[in-house]
Amino acid sequence: MKGLQTIGLVVLLACSVPARGDVASGPAVGEAVKDLKVFAVVGPVEGKDVNYIKERQDAPTVYAFVQSEFWSRPMARFLKTLDMGAKDVDEKAGIVAVWLSEKPDEAKDYLPKAQMSLQFQNTALAVFPGEKSGPEGWAINNDAHLTIVVVNKGKVAASLAYQSVNETDVDKVREALKKAVGKKE
Repeated sequence: MKGLQTIGLVVLLACSVPARGDVASGPAVGEAVKDLKVFAVVGPVEGKDVNYIKERQDAPTVYAFVQSEFWSRPMARFLKTLDMGAKDVDEKAGIVAVWLSEKPDEAKDYLPKAQMSLQFQNTALAVFPGEKSGPEGWAINNDAHLTIVVVNKGKVAASLAYQSVNETDVDKVREALKKAVGKKE
């Protein structure tokens, strides 16, 4: 009997640990997106404040909220892979990567260097000037190193959050983008 109790305890503990450590973050599917007022650093708008919801309007957009202290090479590969494939899903698709930082001025200085290295073609880089938890109404969880929000026609199609990410995770985002634009393949 004691052996069964031990096995039961081991199974209970194993089941209580998340397999990957991902967390919930981002607005609920179907919600209308709120304003996204950021400082645009690299992309179609540069060096000024912009509301990317108004800028992108109804175009399919992947918003990537990057917790700056967790920026890493695997995350960079994820964004680069996403950048290279977004237009394959929809010609109007774009990506807006928003840095969330306690030191927004440092992020503003860093992002042009990141662009020089990564050579994004379809990704705008911006800094949210407020709280590290992101803009109001976007429900960004500080425990998520990267939050992806797929939007089409002003509505949230998917919210994905990662504590660990690499380029192999792009397929899930691409599938969400395909679904959002009604593309079947």
